[in-house]
Amino acid sequence: MFGRQQQLETPQAIRRTALDLLARREHSRLEMLRKLKLRGASADQCEAVIEQLQEDGLLSDERFCEAYVHARVQRGYGPQRLGEELRERGVDDSLINAVLGLDWEWEARAAAAFAKRFPEGIAADPRQRAKQLGFMRYRGFADFRLD
Repeated sequence: MFGRQQQLETPQAIRRTALDLLARREHSRLEMLRKLKLRGASADQCEAVIEQLQEDGLLSDERFCEAYVHARVQRGYGPQRLGEELRERGVDDSLINAVLGLDWEWEARAAAAFAKRFPEGIAADPRQRAKQLGFMRYRGFADFRLD
């Protein structure tokens, strides 16, 4: 860790590290700030570099939010869970609502997630039904009904 701290003493080194992180995947502003600070950069320098990255269009919470939701939706996660995960990553509620409000076909995705996990269908036993509903809530489909 000591080597990394010395490397992040200049704004150029911080920017280079931030660009390396962005080359791997999109990051939210808060994620980027946390990662740069973990690597030993000062908060003031991080803020300045992050501001510049946003002005240059290289760091975007909107782009991060869309990419994150797209990736997680493909893995079978629903809107409630995604909203919480995005809040943890520092994304604004209005942006979360806008992205989750797009046509993601939540009902069809919930049905697909249920069918993949429970190919036998809806359980007859009340305990098993409760487990099935618990799984769906955990995945972020709180409105899912076993009808």
